[in-house]
Amino acid sequence: MKLYRFLTGPDDKHFCLRVSEALNQGWELHGSPCLTFDPVRGQVMAGQAVVKEAPGEFTPDLDLSRA
Repeated sequence: MKLYRFLTGPDDKHFCLRVSEALNQGWELHGSPCLTFDPVRGQVMAGQAVVKEAPGEFTPDLDLSRA
């Protein structure tokens, strides 16, 4: 099955570490990252889609953070 996740968060070291962790768990970047400014928080927010091939069948209760 093919899995999809969209990682989001403030554009900081922690976001980059989350994306790096996903890459090291076998996820691959899917498309370009996106950035937007959150005026309430006063910070730039980042997003990055990642995809992964995994064995098994898809179920709606699948925990993608552990796949």
